[in-house]
Amino acid sequence: MVLAGKQFACIKIAGRANFNASINFKTVLTELRQKGVSCFVIELSECLLMDSTFLGVLAGFGLEMSQPPDRSPPHLLELRNPNARITELLENLGVLHLFNISRGPLDTPGTMETSSPEPAHPSRAEVTRACLEAHQTLMAINPENIARFKEVTKFLAEDLQKLQDKPERKS
Repeated sequence: MVLAGKQFACIKIAGRANFNASINFKTVLTELRQKGVSCFVIELSECLLMDSTFLGVLAGFGLEMSQPPDRSPPHLLELRNPNARITELLENLGVLHLFNISRGPLDTPGTMETSSPEPAHPSRAEVTRACLEAHQTLMAINPENIARFKEVTKFLAEDLQKLQDKPERKS
């Protein structure tokens, strides 16, 4: 669920934030940034858990928001109401510093529009590429993650190469 205004957007994540959801999530973030949104709140009160792919996409966006290319001040990326497990995962992966953590109900500025983005139907190669990039991001942000994800990224890179070498069949 997305609630968006001119410069502000709130994205509510419910259930499990996993590799399947990460592609839609990244697409929504990119589209909102292109529309000029500079303040993001990710509402997590109904998010049960996040897998490492989703965490990698989130961390990559957090890094992007904290280091704008045009030397403007860092943009705001707030995680609202994350549960203890998600907060602990962010801390253990060394990416918690990329986010402002807040609790309580959301106070939205001005006129807002609500939408539910259409789910993407990515190919297996697109999912594999997204997983690989997310894990590479986690390793780049915190070198301690290299030991955690080295084998995963190796497997994903090999799998992606195989998928690119043979044409994907339509079901």
